[in-house]
Amino acid sequence: MVEEYPRNLTELEANFSTEEACRAYLARLRWPNGFRCPRCGWGKAWPVREVSECAGCGHQTSVTAGTIFQDTRTPLPVWFRAMWWVTTQKNGASALGLQRVLGLKSYETAWTWLHKLRRAMVRPGRDLLTGRVEVDECYVGGLEEGLPGRLNLEKALIVVAAQEDGPGIGRIRMRQIRDASAESLVPFVQDSVEPGSVIHTDGWLGYLPLGRRGYSHEVTFLRGKKKTPSELMPRVHRVISLLKRWLMGTHQGAVSHKHLDYYLDEFTFRFNRRKSQSRGKLFFRLAQQAVAVEPLPLDRILHPAAKVKAKPQPVGAT
Repeated sequence: MVEEYPRNLTELEANFSTEEACRAYLARLRWPNGFRCPRCGWGKAWPVREVSECAGCGHQTSVTAGTIFQDTRTPLPVWFRAMWWVTTQKNGASALGLQRVLGLKSYETAWTWLHKLRRAMVRPGRDLLTGRVEVDECYVGGLEEGLPGRLNLEKALIVVAAQEDGPGIGRIRMRQIRDASAESLVPFVQDSVEPGSVIHTDGWLGYLPLGRRGYSHEVTFLRGKKKTPSELMPRVHRVISLLKRWLMGTHQGAVSHKHLDYYLDEFTFRFNRRKSQSRGKLFFRLAQQAVAVEPLPLDRILHPAAKVKAKPQPVGAT
């Protein structure tokens, strides 16, 4: 479909001031080639109040069913204002800020909405990284002394992949992992990077199997080198530095391990679109992905499955 989005706040308020206008917009995003029944795939439906009844099987569905907007009691124009505000904040969005801007009575409501929107920042079926990709891990969390490198027990361990783009950084992926073993690192690379690509890592043994998994594995041993790790693998260390600064700045470091993946989603979404000249286009992408991801009930936000125990998906969108 042709990318259709407001260019500024005035256009947002003019185009999406009613429930009907918002529903029509979401319908164009969800079914760009026309309605498709989620049950049988039939392409024709009859309007029945706020739902569509499939002409083939009679199944009733709405444009918000099966999306992050499912079962919401809040008018869609308010959701649209939230999406606009989130995507126009260059340094990220906080629950307190969203509560103030929308005049929400509850901080918990703003916090929940942000987590739902962060989950929508991951595009289903996103393209894998390609070419030459730097990969490294880091810890995020409070300072702890006396624990060497990869043996820190209290901080959250993050693995980051940064695609090379000439001397600069292309797209990124990141994931919270249980440990720095091959069982954690190799699946992340396989889920994030196209086979045949060059994976540039340090000499940590957890990356050793990559050469047998369809990748060209380039190793830079850091010990004994005159240059610092940030000079030897500049792109991934730059991303790590920006991530830590963002977590401490926008969120004052108050991010629990349980919910960290949601914040990684947001950071990656913003980073991969940092060169976009239009805030409205970011709004378009977020709305487009909001109708492409499954609902995220509050219970799943408060008690997420242990992603590092199962086979987690790398966060971020292209």
